[in-house]
Amino acid sequence: MKILGIESSCDETAAAVVEDGRRLISNVVNSQIDIHAVYGGVVPEVAARSHLEVVLPVIDKAVTEAGGWDEIDAIAATTMPGLVGSLLIGSLSARMLALAKQKPFYPIHHVEAHVYANFLLNEAPAFPMLALIVSGGHSQIVLFKDHGNYELIGQTADDAVGEAFDKVAKILGLPYPGGPSIAKAAEQGDPYRFTFPKAKMAGKYDFSFSGLKTAVLRRVQSQVGVDHTFPSNALSERLDESTRNDFAASFQQIAIETLVDKVLLAYEEFHPNSVVIAGGVAANQELRRILAERLPIAINYAPMNLCTDNAAMIATLGYYVAQKQPATDPRQVEVLPSISMTKTAWNID
Repeated sequence: MKILGIESSCDETAAAVVEDGRRLISNVVNSQIDIHAVYGGVVPEVAARSHLEVVLPVIDKAVTEAGGWDEIDAIAATTMPGLVGSLLIGSLSARMLALAKQKPFYPIHHVEAHVYANFLLNEAPAFPMLALIVSGGHSQIVLFKDHGNYELIGQTADDAVGEAFDKVAKILGLPYPGGPSIAKAAEQGDPYRFTFPKAKMAGKYDFSFSGLKTAVLRRVQSQVGVDHTFPSNALSERLDESTRNDFAASFQQIAIETLVDKVLLAYEEFHPNSVVIAGGVAANQELRRILAERLPIAINYAPMNLCTDNAAMIATLGYYVAQKQPATDPRQVEVLPSISMTKTAWNID
């Protein structure tokens, strides 16, 4: 079964075709990073307009590379969560094509789909599966008993870890997106020069990164000799390269340790058969290294090009949904910009 996946939840316009939830046939991604880098973050209205300009050519390329519409058995598209304007562009395009081409349609939860990039590996993860999903918009730990049968056991109380990377990068004068730029600077920095706190949470597996971000801001202000009234966007001008690298390394160290501590705790309680890291921050090499050192089980990582938003993960999850659920009438689908995975399990007995 060949599924066309369409993704447009934020600032990537993507389409891909996956066969039987395991084999990637085509994968097309149009990135808006250069557009939003000027603003230091994603501007929703700009993102939606960019999706509108490229969505049909991106879909056409993915379908053509897969051999044409006769090869497509169904369409899956992100309808939740994300930026409402961006979701609408991809969802409406997918639903229109499902009706025009008479293909079954499956709405997909974007965050759940990140986990499914790992099913495109040579060996698929085994259930029960513990998933750490970390990106610019989400930081959570999910226990999967089976496809569609999952429980959200931990999440951030405030900033997602990827969002914290972006904000700290801005403080340090590093380019957007913050994850790759902080990781690069941290390679030349001392992760123990500056000490930052780990948040203590009431929820056993919950995170918080807002306090860490603020702690970095206050320490940078102190380091350059200014108080809280000094404009934060001018702080980086007073940092030398070595100090900037040390701040990046010290922040990254605590952020990653916060994630790893919670994953280790969950692993020790639930003893899953596999552990999966998903989302854009899963590309962080230091996160991968520390998890590999501390967990007594091999970690599943998606290929680097499938960690950030893509449609291959949408098509892959679409295949497994199609095995258990009836298709959805494209005319009855609404986008849900802020729905949590606590409400979207679809295979509960």
